[in-house]
Amino acid sequence: MKSAFRNATHFTLSSYLLNPNPSILFLRLVPAISAFSSLPSSVSKNLPFRSPLTATLSSTSMASGDSNAMQTSPSLEQQFEKFRVQLEDSGSLRERIRAVVLEIELATGLMQASLLLVHQSKPIPEVLEKAKAQINVLKDLYNKLAEVVRECPGQYYRFHGDWRGETQMVVSLLAFMHWLETGTLLMHTEAEEMLGLNNSDFGLDVEDYLVGICFMSNEMPRYVVNQVTAGDYDCPRKMLKFLTDLHAAFRMLNLRNDFLRKKFDSMKYDLRRVEEVYYDVKIRGLATTGDSVGDQGTQGQS
Repeated sequence: MKSAFRNATHFTLSSYLLNPNPSILFLRLVPAISAFSSLPSSVSKNLPFRSPLTATLSSTSMASGDSNAMQTSPSLEQQFEKFRVQLEDSGSLRERIRAVVLEIELATGLMQASLLLVHQSKPIPEVLEKAKAQINVLKDLYNKLAEVVRECPGQYYRFHGDWRGETQMVVSLLAFMHWLETGTLLMHTEAEEMLGLNNSDFGLDVEDYLVGICFMSNEMPRYVVNQVTAGDYDCPRKMLKFLTDLHAAFRMLNLRNDFLRKKFDSMKYDLRRVEEVYYDVKIRGLATTGDSVGDQGTQGQS
């Protein structure tokens, strides 16, 4: 405050030298003294002297800075407006996809419930007839799903995770039904045809097909045990031949350490359980002579 007071006094005395009039000197000196004496002691000690010109420039720069902060670049607004529209369209499309996937899940549950009766020694034709009633329903639903996904070209794998699990379960059920009818593996092209999928724009992903086949193998040991309990002692031999060939085919693939590899690793445990059932039936002499001859031929082919 002392330095500020000296500046004010120096300015007033300089004016006096130019105009040596005592009255004018007193009138200029009194406002400066009263202005500094009116400030509190704690404030006046820390408050530096600022000229009117400095205060004006400072307030002008702050005002210009606030105005620049309030203004947004037009290109930035256009970019985020575009993002907003894209996110809204993507969310709307995903909701429509999930609605169809929910219907697929319901149809798959009905098919699975029908196939569970095969473990209760129900006639296979009767069980398959009820399960096949859902195939046309699934075919229509996948066509409906394909129409929704085609509205966003090139984004198949962006939304693929929304129906991946349901598709893998559908493949496992179809493959199990196919084995019950023919005793052979459902091919990838056959599964696509049953679901009405077109490989060009909306097809059955190969990895989903392979995972579905692994899911099917997990159901085989239970089926074998129930069939032996019901008196079908030839079922373990057929199942062992089928799983052995399937496991050997999977070993041709160079699988990464991912979900598919884990499911493939579980297949060897399914194969081991079927082997235990078959050997138990063999040792107990429950297999017929014709079965033994057929088994020797199977081992020679493998």
